[in-house]
Formats: sequence, C-alpha cells, structure tokens
Amino acid sequence: MRALLPSWSEWRPAVRAPGADLMAGLMVALVALPLALGFGISSGLGAAAGLATAVIAGAIAAVFGGSRFQVSGPTGAMTVVLVPIFHQHGASGVLTVGLMAGVVLVVLALARVGRAVRYMPAPVIEGFTAGIAVVIALQQFPAALGIEHTEGEKVWQVAFDAVREFLTHPHLTSLVTALVVAAAVLVGGRYLRRLPMALLAVAAATVAAQVFDLDLLAIGAIPAGLPAPSLEFVSFDQLGTLIGPALAVAALAALESLLSATAADSMAVGTRHDPDRELLGQGLANIAAPMFGGVPATGAIARTAVNVRAGARTRMAALFHAVVLAAIIYLAAPLVAHIPLAALAGVLLATTVRMVETASLAAIARASRGDAVIMVITFGVTVATDLVTAVAVGVAIAIALALRSVAKEARLQQVPLDLPAADTEHLAEEHRLLHDHIVAYRIDGPLFFAAAHRFLLELTEVADVKVVILRMSQITALDTTGALVLADAIGKLEHRHITVLMSGLREDHRRRLAAIGALPAGGDDQIFDNTPDAIAYARDHLTPTTSVGEPVG
Repeated sequence: MRALLPSWSEWRPAVRAPGADLMAGLMVALVALPLALGFGISSGLGAAAGLATAVIAGAIAAVFGGSRFQVSGPTGAMTVVLVPIFHQHGASGVLTVGLMAGVVLVVLALARVGRAVRYMPAPVIEGFTAGIAVVIALQQFPAALGIEHTEGEKVWQVAFDAVREFLTHPHLTSLVTALVVAAAVLVGGRYLRRLPMALLAVAAATVAAQVFDLDLLAIGAIPAGLPAPSLEFVSFDQLGTLIGPALAVAALAALESLLSATAADSMAVGTRHDPDRELLGQGLANIAAPMFGGVPATGAIARTAVNVRAGARTRMAALFHAVVLAAIIYLAAPLVAHIPLAALAGVLLATTVRMVETASLAAIARASRGDAVIMVITFGVTVATDLVTAVAVGVAIAIALALRSVAKEARLQQVPLDLPAADTEHLAEEHRLLHDHIVAYRIDGPLFFAAAHRFLLELTEVADVKVVILRMSQITALDTTGALVLADAIGKLEHRHITVLMSGLREDHRRRLAAIGALPAGGDDQIFDNTPDAIAYARDHLTPTTSVGEPVG
C-alpha cells in the first residue's frame, strides 16, 4: 500500500524550481477550460459539472496518480458513456455511477491489475478512438445547428433529428459560429501552437455575440464557486441497477487513463508511470468529484500532451491547472455564463478531427485483413451502440483470430529420428524402423483447445505400425483440453494394441498429463528423456515373431 501513496521526493523539485510547472499548468488550464465546459454540457449535467470535475478530479489525480504528467478531467470518451446513463437514470444516477466506479478503480489498484492494459489490441484501440471521435461530433450537432430540443435514444438518432429540425427551420448564425471556431482551432493548432486557440476562439465568439447581439444560445448562469461536498444524490434503491454502468465507467476510466499515461511516457524522456498507482489516483478522483457535482473523470490525452509540450517537470503542473480553473470558477463565473453553446460545439468538433490518426488507421488496415476487420467492427459498434460493448466485441474478435492464428502454427509431423549417423545412414535407419513398424511423430507448437482435435484425427489414423513414438519436446503450450484429447488418442492407439512411447516430455507437461490420465499405459517405463532411448526400448520389446495387431511391450 505504501508504494501506491505519494512521497515528498516527487514534490521536492517542484518546490525548489516551480517556474516551469506553473507556466505549463497555466497553459493547460487555458486549453482545459472550454473542453471542461463543453464536455460537462454534453454529458447532460451542465457546464458547472464539467468545471467541478476538472478542478476536483484534476487536483486529486495529480497528487495520487501514477504519472507526473497526467492531466485528468472530463473527456469525450467518458461523455459518450454518460449520455445514456443520464437519460435513463438522471443526474443523480450519473453521480452515483461515478462514485461506484471510483471504488472499483481503487479495488483494481489494490489488486495490481493496472498492467493489463498492455494486452489491449491496437486495432481495438484505434477503432474505438475513431468511433469516439464520430460520436462526440454527432453530440455537437444540436448546439452547432442551434436546436434546443431533440429526440432519440442513440446519439446518431439525436443528430439526425437535429439535422431534420435545422432543414425545417435553418439557424445559420449557430452553424457559422461553430464552423468558424472549429476552423480557428484547427488552423491555430497547426500554425500557432503556443497560443491557446480554443480559449481565444471561444472568447472572440462570446465578444462578437455580445457586441452584435447575435441570436445564439448561451451556457447560462453557473454557480460562482464549488458546492459543498454531499452524498445526498446516492439512492440505495438505484444501486443494483447501476452496477453495470459503474463497471463500464470504471473500465473506460482505467483504459483511457492508462493509455494516456503511456502516451505521456513516450513524449517525455526518462519517465515511466506506475499503472497501479494511476488507477488509485483515478479511483480517488472519481470518488471525490461526484460529491461536488462533477461527472466521472479520466486522464485526458490532449491536455496531458499540452502539459508535456509546455515544459512540465513534475506533477505540480497538473495540480496548478486545477487551481487556475478553480480561480476562474470563483472569479469569472458571470463571464462564462455568456459563452455561446455553438462556440463550444466548434471547439469539440475540432477536437474530434485531431483525435483521429489517419496514418495509424491506414497502417493497421494495410497490416492484415483480420486487424482491419477488428478495427472496422469496433468502430461501427462504438457509433451504433456504446463504447464498452464495442471494446468487448473487438477484444472477443481479436482473441478468436489470435487463437485461430496460433492453432495454425501447431503441427503433427512424421520426422526422421535423431540417431547419431550420416545422412545416408539416417535414411537406411528410417527404412529399418519402418520395416519394424516403428514410427515417430513430433508435435510442434501449442497443443490446446483450438488445435487439439486435429491431433486426435491425425494420430488415430496411423496404420500398419506397432509402436508410435511421440516427441514432446517442441510443445510450447499444453492446456487441459489438449491433455484430454491426447489421452483419447493414446487410448484409441493402445486399444488397437499399438504401443505409445513418449520422449522429451517437460516436467510441467508431465504433471498435467499425469493428472488427466494422459500418459501411456506403461507409465514411467514408456517415457524417455530422448528419442534414441525410446527407439532402443521399442526394439528390445519387439520380437521378430511379433506381428501387427498383437500386444507389445
């Protein structure tokens, strides 16, 4: 437990020279402000909820997290999951789910499962990242088109309804505002990377709306401060129905945070995050944020990247970003209330464009047909249903294809026997062995459930032999199914009075086969360290008068 807690050594460099971290934190806060507002509104709980998450979760994750560069807060991926929860269970349901997900994350941290993220297939990650980008873009359609009320359970249904309403009653001011802000963010991000273009574009849109009295929907009044912590939103009658959504939110928070921390490691030199401690930090952050009215949070890759590129040295930068946002809440809440929703929609639309790495998508599509299928299916399920289902489907398909590929590597082949002789002598020796009705098979690769039944068919089809020698040294993996199938094959051979010998059997495989009852009938007497000893045994126990079909050995 002590290894998961923060230490003073992590903060000593920041206290000695805080300048770089304070500047990086200020830059991140300026980038995070419009995103926090936008994702808070998209989740259904409002702009104040997004700001509360950025402040509370951002501060706690900075202190207790496992990455010194990670910046946490509301994210688009989490919003995708929260929207259906909000529609079904309301604001209290979202807050309760966040609290429950935080507890799950703490348990996962204590169980040390943080390293499991490395096993997530790349096609699944790229597929759901592209799917998230599309879903976030669809979420912005109502605000970008100036539509207040829409219908539909799925995001794409809501977007379609917003487009239909817009075509009936066009509101060009909102659309133009969203497109101009999005273009400014994209162009500025490419050519003016040192400027917080999202904040500048939103500020310009807000000023223009006030000066020219533009007909744009605004955020509206938000509290000038954070609410007192409370657990009044928890309804024990709801807990049973919220277990599934809470597990989904916890899975997403863990996955996105660990991927973001890994990306931060790749951008910074000489740093490596602690995945279990990162889960603890995110867990504590998600336990605390709902108490202040905040939505569930994760590590945010865009804000984390800005933090690294802005020159952050320690976790002080992420903590200071939360302090700056808190100051904005307490000092500038009336100004935030006038921000047009269309401007925030433009920022998020630009964010979705930058989320999609077309080069990575193209590379995976070229790599193999199977990877392309996984990526496309994950993308489609993300857009059509939800993120957690998409990840589950993508991983399941990836596992099935991996097992199919591994199973193809397993082979059963008749091989020349490794006797110490020249090549011509080898050939002559083989002919003599065949004349004595002795045959050897080598099993290469894994003998497990996906490949085992082929061995049963091949082994039991051997004919006109008295002894079968199974060379076992090249088996890379052996599971219970493989052992049972091998036991069945040996039983069928022995029923035909064919003696089965084994050579090169690993000790761990031997224990498994013994437990299953898959060793030859003669037990240890028919198991040998090497193939020449097995051949010698076969010859010693075969007399010239023995014929095929009679018991031997």
